[in-house]
Amino acid sequence: MERTINEVFKNRANKYSNRIALEKKKNGAWQSATWTQYYENARAAGLGFASLGVERGDRIGIFSDNYLEWLYSDMGGLGIGAVVVPLYPTLTEEEAGYIVQDSGCKALVVGDKEQLEKAKRIRAANPSLQAIVTIGDVPTNGDGGLISFVRLMEMGVKKNEQDPGLFERSAAMSKPADLATIVYTSGTTGMPKGVMITHQNIMFVIQGLAGITPGYADEKDQTVPFLPLCHVFGRIADHYMGMYAGITASFAENFTTLLEDLQERRPTIIMAVPRVCEKVFQKIMEQVETQPLPMQKIFYWSQKIGEQVSELREAKKPVPLALALKYRLAYQLVFKKLQDRLGGRVKYIMAAGGPTAREIQLFFNAAGISVVEGYGLTETTAPAALSNLSDYRIGTVGPPLPGVDVKIASDGEVLIKGGNVFGGYWNLEQETSRAFTEDGYFMSGDLGELDDRGFLKITGRKKDLIITAGGKNIAPQKIESLFMSDPLFLHFIVIGDRRKYLSALVNINMEQAQTLAEKEGIAYSQPRELLDNPEFLAIVERHVAERNSHLARFETIKQYRIIKDEFSQESGEMTASLKLKRNVINDKYAPLVEGMYPN
Repeated sequence: MERTINEVFKNRANKYSNRIALEKKKNGAWQSATWTQYYENARAAGLGFASLGVERGDRIGIFSDNYLEWLYSDMGGLGIGAVVVPLYPTLTEEEAGYIVQDSGCKALVVGDKEQLEKAKRIRAANPSLQAIVTIGDVPTNGDGGLISFVRLMEMGVKKNEQDPGLFERSAAMSKPADLATIVYTSGTTGMPKGVMITHQNIMFVIQGLAGITPGYADEKDQTVPFLPLCHVFGRIADHYMGMYAGITASFAENFTTLLEDLQERRPTIIMAVPRVCEKVFQKIMEQVETQPLPMQKIFYWSQKIGEQVSELREAKKPVPLALALKYRLAYQLVFKKLQDRLGGRVKYIMAAGGPTAREIQLFFNAAGISVVEGYGLTETTAPAALSNLSDYRIGTVGPPLPGVDVKIASDGEVLIKGGNVFGGYWNLEQETSRAFTEDGYFMSGDLGELDDRGFLKITGRKKDLIITAGGKNIAPQKIESLFMSDPLFLHFIVIGDRRKYLSALVNINMEQAQTLAEKEGIAYSQPRELLDNPEFLAIVERHVAERNSHLARFETIKQYRIIKDEFSQESGEMTASLKLKRNVINDKYAPLVEGMYPN
């Protein structure tokens, strides 16, 4: 049995050799690499790093968007025994500098000129950073500490010629317990913490996934990855799980070209976060709003039929003949268009990082696309629980992975033990000890429940739990997910801890706002004017009331304020992984919040 990701890489390269392993769309054209080319390029990159003085246990940072060079750096670095440190390409200079300094990176791969300029200033303050490797056409301008990726690989090829087999011998020296990567969590408070993940952690997860029946992936599958490889879910699911199964991975050019890329490469599997499913669903609903009334009626009739069929499938009950005939018509009228939009072959979407609204899951399921929800953290090497393709319950994240033990603490916190759980936080012994119970369970910080079949349901974040003045415990994520399934709402953050009732701060989706305004005949010259228009605000009020109708009385939003400036990473209100920083937002808009709670 393979024990390290290095062994998996070598074996798949030998097995599939001339098959396409990787593709990346760049400037509208697809660049590809066979499994043999992938291995040779990674070997060249790895030995190139060795030529720069990187030794076993040293850290290599990757500060870049998704490129083939990202993957070559990852597998090449691991092959020489280095520890790979991914950095979000959107990090500020201060954030990236902290990670480079804390991890002690000896080399840093950068993807564009903006990242290069940040990296050069970071190097000036970090003597341990000896080399910056530039992807693409970024000029080195005679700077001895800068080297192009092409030159890096040339150095590696030369080193391989001088000592054939050096890379293979080095890769074979790696042990399961060896550190493979340090992934820094983009926490919503404080500086990020480096999560130490070993080869054994990675192998436990990908071999566990491969052992589940029915299987999630095999060599006949195709993916079009678009999640950042610096995110643990994207790297584990799109990269390592795909490698283990022998999948061809065609990396999308960027998020704006995603639908085009999906239609060109026709994936069978999509790895996503719930926000992607929400955006696709919202776009469909926006388009429905612009259709003539008869077409809208056809859509909503089809949606209702699809939901009925999806619920019967979930309950493993037969679909009556009359309903089956209606569904066949509904599929042709509505659901086939969704499947075609995603390439026409998608079997499932694996979604992690938060809850996907039931309404959205039922809609995708009706199109023959299962939304497989999972749960995990960076500290659990991505998945700790995952829904089964043939046996699932919407609203849960499925059972724990094989070999993972999940239990619920007395206060509702999800506790996790297993081979996927990280070894600790880099340079933070006290933080590490505080993260575990006395009997060795990792304290996730999430709240959850285990149902009668052992399926895990995540109910919220422990630190985000709202306890109202009336003593009601409310997890805001459930309510936020419900409101976010309405295409009018771009961001929705619930407030109400120690308060008499719940309120919210809201970003409006301006594209949908314009669509609704035009439909209602509301005049405006600039879209932002709508946010002060009484007629438009009445529309928002109706949408809030409609979402409230699905909630228990104590969960309803009694007051809300529209924030005209969109929450963003640049303004400090979102993390690099696009999670809202509740504390920052609450502090920034404290006067608005207080105004929703008059004495």
